[in-house]
Order: sequence, then C-alpha cells, then structure tokens
Amino acid sequence: MILHQPRSRPAPWSEQRALIRHRWLVPLLAIDWCWEWLAFFLSNWSFLEVLEYLGSFSILIGVIFWFAESGDRVQQRHYQAWQVINTAQGKGGSGGRIEALEELNADHISLTGVDVSSAFLQGLRLPHARLARSTLGAADLRDSDLRFADLTWASLHYTNLRNANLEHAVFDHADLRDCDLSGADLSAAHLDEVDLTNADLHSADLRGIVWQNIAAVAGANLAGVRNPPGGFVAWALQHGAVQNNSER
Repeated sequence: MILHQPRSRPAPWSEQRALIRHRWLVPLLAIDWCWEWLAFFLSNWSFLEVLEYLGSFSILIGVIFWFAESGDRVQQRHYQAWQVINTAQGKGGSGGRIEALEELNADHISLTGVDVSSAFLQGLRLPHARLARSTLGAADLRDSDLRFADLTWASLHYTNLRNANLEHAVFDHADLRDCDLSGADLSAAHLDEVDLTNADLHSADLRGIVWQNIAAVAGANLAGVRNPPGGFVAWALQHGAVQNNSER
C-alpha cells in the first residue's frame, strides 16, 4: 500500500546559503535546493498520487489474470507433453518421454493406451498411473516405480522391469511374455489372467501376489523368488515353470 505524504516547504535560499561554510559547496547545495522545491511541488500534485494508485491497481489486475489463465497454461503444458510422447512413438531412447510421462501422471492425467514400446525409460516414476491397455513392449523400465499402477490389458512383451517397484500393481489380463522381472518387487500385485510365459522372475519378491487365476506360466523362471505365497511355486512348476539359477 502506498502512503502518500506531502513534503514540507523548503526553507528560502537565503537561509540555506547562510548555513554554508564552504564556498565550494554552494553549487551542489543550490542544485539540491532546486530538487527539494521540485519534490515539494510534485508531492502536492494529486495527479501523481492517482497514478501511483493506478499502478498498484494494474498489478492487482495482472495477478487476477495470471490466476484466471492458469487452467490454459496447464492445458498447454499437457498438450506439449503429449506431443513429446507421440512424436517419439516407436523410437528408441527417451526423447523427453520420462519427464513428459511423469508430469502428466503428477497432474493425475490418465495414460490409458499410451504407446512407449522400445523406449529407454529407466528409472521412470509413475506411481498410481493409469496405464490400462498401454503398449510397453521391449521398453527398458529398469528400476522404475510403478506402485499401484493400473496395467490391465497392458502389453509388456519383452519389457525390462528388472528391479522395478511394482507393489500393488494391477496386471490383470496383461501380456508379460518374456518380461524381465528379475529382482522386481511384486508384493500384492494382481496377476489375474496374466500371461507369464518365459518371464524371468529370478529373485523377484512375490509376497502376497494374487496368483490363483494366472493364465500361463510355462517357461517362467522362478529361481530364487522371495516370499512366494503358499502353493504358488509348486503350482507353477506343475504348469511348466522352471527354476534356472543362471540369469539371462
């Protein structure tokens, strides 16, 4: 808030001149005395006070417009993120997709049906992501965070999920054939109707997985699995799973 206070009337020059002891200071103080008079006249000019208030008002208007347009800025940011993802579709490397995917997910945007096949997305952080029917085939998702992600009907054929955090992820009806899940944390993951043919589960944490309705497990490597639920390993071996200690 601006506090506008009129200035006191400057003393006459004769009084000012009488106080000066050194002759060489006269020109300097004379200039300063002139500026004092100018400041005195301007401080009593109401027009300048009005301009000051208008300046403050314009700042307020700018702030209001900034907040009013925040939705448009967010939409523009989302559009740019999708543009990055779609432009790099089918290509290797990251191409900025890690940042784009994480930004969309942080804003709670659904990633249903996204195609990032063959992309290098190591260390991707998408907890609680909605990735149903997404195509992640042959993507490198090592050390990624996909906790509580919805991967229903997702295609993860040949996907590298080594050491990924997949706690509580939902893989119902997903294609996990030849998927590298070695060292992954699959605690409480849902695996209804999942195809795990030839998947590598070496040293994966299977604590509390929902496995009773797995569709296929032939050739899946269960060597060194940690915390498997009771009956799972025996059932899987009966249906073609193997225990091969040599890592792929």
